Amino acid sequence: MSIYNQFLDFCTSLRMTKSTVENVSYRTKQIISRINTDFRQINSDIRYGLFVGSYGRGTDIHVSDIDLIIELPDVTFNKFNAYQSNGQSSLIQTVKDSIKKTYSTTHVKGDGQVIKLDFTDEVCFEILPAFICTDGRRFLYPDTNDGGSWKITDPRSEIAEFNSANILWNKNLKRLCRMSRAWKDTWDVPIGGLLLDTLSYNFLKQWKYRYESFSHYDWMSRDFFEYLKNQDTNKNYWAAPGSGQSVWRKGMFEYKALQCHNLAIEAIKYEEKNMPYTAEDYWRKIYGNKF
Repeated sequence: MSIYNQFLDFCTSLRMTKSTVENVSYRTKQIISRINTDFRQINSDIRYGLFVGSYGRGTDIHVSDIDLIIELPDVTFNKFNAYQSNGQSSLIQTVKDSIKKTYSTTHVKGDGQVIKLDFTDEVCFEILPAFICTDGRRFLYPDTNDGGSWKITDPRSEIAEFNSANILWNKNLKRLCRMSRAWKDTWDVPIGGLLLDTLSYNFLKQWKYRYESFSHYDWMSRDFFEYLKNQDTNKNYWAAPGSGQSVWRKGMFEYKALQCHNLAIEAIKYEEKNMPYTAEDYWRKIYGNKF
C-alpha cells in the first residue's frame, strides 16, 4: 500500500462515526431546548448553542468530552451579577437544575465553571453558561472559585482561524491535529488538546509542504515530531491561534516527541528500502493500532 493510501486510511479511521455524531447532536438539541425554554421562553433546539473545545474545532478523535457554550440572555446576567456573594455559583446551580428536568437520571454536577453531564456510555458533556459580550464575538462566563468572578473567552475566533487555515492548507491542519491526538493517546503524552492544536497550527504555518496531501504525511510526521522535540522546555505557555489566549503546558512532551521523531526516521528508511510492512510497524508504534 502506498504512503498516500496508508495515511488516507489512518486519517479516515480517526474520524467519528455517523452514529456517534448523531448521538451527540440529539443530546445537544435536548440540552439547548431545555435551557432555551427555561431561560428565554422560546422553543428552539439550535439557537444559542455553540460547540467549543476540540469538538468545536473539528480536531477531536473521540467523544469523551463535549464542550458546549449555551448563551443566556442579558436579564439573567443582571440578576446573578447583582448577588452580593458568588452569584456565579447560584447561576451554575440554576442551569444545573434546568438540565436535570430533561436528564433526571443522568449524573449532573456543577464543577467550577461548567455543568457536567456524565452519560453511561462514558460521554461527558461540559456545559458552559455564558453571555455574549458587546463585541458580539466573545463570551463572559462564570467562575465560582475564590468567591466568584466573570471571565472572558473567545472560542469563535479560534474556530474561525482553524477553519480558515485548514482550508488554506489543503485540510492538513485538522488531520494533523487528529493524528497528534492518536500519538498522545498511544504514548500517554502530558499535553492538552488546545496546545496540541496550537503547536500543529504553528508547525504547519512554517512547513513548506503544507499544501501537499497524504503522500507527504510521512515527512509531515517526521518534521512535526522534530518541531515538537525542539520546543523550549522552559516555555510554559503559547498563544492560541485566533484568540491569542495563553495555552499552558501540562507537562514535558519533548522527550516523547524525540522518541517518535527517531521512529519516524526509521519508518521512512524502510519505505525507501521498499519494505512497507516493516515501515508500517514503526508508524503503528507511533500512532497506535488504528494505523
